[in-house]
Amino acid sequence: MTTLRIEHAVADFDAWKRTFDAYAQHRARGGVRRYRVMRPVDDPRYSVIDLEFDDGGAAQAFLAMLESLWRRVEGTLITAPRARIVETIEEGQPSAASAAPPSEPA
Repeated sequence: MTTLRIEHAVADFDAWKRTFDAYAQHRARGGVRRYRVMRPVDDPRYSVIDLEFDDGGAAQAFLAMLESLWRRVEGTLITAPRARIVETIEEGQPSAASAAPPSEPA
């Protein structure tokens, strides 16, 4: 799985989110399989978005489209967008055994 991670400041999170939601079909046509929108708990005017793709080529093509869009809205809706394409190396959940503290030697 390949993820396009995007971060940027937003002038108004609710206005930005409405715009993000309006692009749902573009994401689907662009190969986005799943997305996650996050916001720092201490900064409501910043957003972090993960877009998941089947492969790096689709992520790169989508990023190129976004960069074109960002040039038109930078300084109004968003500020200082950053993006990286990353690959998932490992994913998991802790088990009860791994969550327990190590036992002390007898």
